Parts: sequence; structure tokens; C-alpha cells
Amino acid sequence: MTTVFIAGSMNIKNLDSRVKERMANILSSNLNIVVGDADGADTSIQKYLFEQGVSNAVVYCSGSKPRNNLGNWPVHYVKTNHPPGSRAFFTVKDVSMAEKADYGLMIWDAKSTGTLSNIIELLSRKKKSVVFVNKDKVFKTIGNASHLEELINCMSEHAKQKANEKIRLLEKIEAIKYCPFQVEIFD
Repeated sequence: MTTVFIAGSMNIKNLDSRVKERMANILSSNLNIVVGDADGADTSIQKYLFEQGVSNAVVYCSGSKPRNNLGNWPVHYVKTNHPPGSRAFFTVKDVSMAEKADYGLMIWDAKSTGTLSNIIELLSRKKKSVVFVNKDKVFKTIGNASHLEELINCMSEHAKQKANEKIRLLEKIEAIKYCPFQVEIFD
């Protein structure tokens, strides 16, 4: 069965009605859902799923206990040797969700490197993402390097610089450009 990785930026506390509509479509298709345990968008996603009575969700967490699991869903514990609380500690969980999922629905604030990394992780595995750019209130489908470059144009120059420092953004885009694939896009 198809699995969707739903995630978003930590500073997004409320889901836009268009995101809820997109999630309702996912729910009506009875797809499996993987979601993280972070505060912010992950918790808002969990809240929506709980309110809708979703049972086919799995919460992923790094370490021994999820930070949030509002629906008391099954938990997939991802082992890591990275220091607890570090970027690398939580990234292991996100990579695991990208591996498990068939595609992603991301809610992005146009600066979060965590959400941007999730989009890149999916794309590097030949999986597309539908990204809701919260500040512009639009969805963008990301299926190749050109789409990713268009997406990062939503970022301020400062945010691009920070993303490049934190996750080597430009290097990752170049690697995807020279990977011989393109994801089919279905809207």
C-alpha cells in the first residue's frame, strides 16, 4: 500500500485549510501515513489526523520515546549513535521516513532546513513531494532538480545562505541535477 510522508516546519503551528483539504484527500484514499514527533507542523499534523480518527499512521522518532504521539499510534524507533538533540540525531528519523514513503506532503515556511532536507531526501530516492509554501499559500510539486531550484527561489537570500551552511544545499542540488532520473508528476 502507498505510504505518504507528511511533515513540515517546526514554526508552523496551524495547518492552512488547503493543507487540510490535501490531507483529507490522502485520508479518503486510505493511504498509510508516516509522521514525525516534533513540535510545530508535526504536532499539528498529528492533531488533524487524530481529529479525523486516523488509525493507519506511524510516528517516527529518534531515541527511546516520541516527543509527541497525540493519537497513540504505533511508533517506529530509529536507532542513532548521534548525540541526543543534535541535528544528526533527528535527521536519522527523517531519512528513515523518506525511505519508507512513496511520496511526501511537506508544509514549508520557506526557510526550514529540516523540511527542505526531507524534500531533498525524497527527491534523491526518485520520489516526489507536494510542498505547501506557507508564506505564499501555494502548492509546488517537486519531481526534479529544476523544480527544487524553483522552490528555493521562495527563500530569502539569508535563508538560502543558512541552508547552504547547514545542509550544503547547493551541493545537494548539483548532485540531484546529475542523477539520471526525473520523477513523473501527477497533479
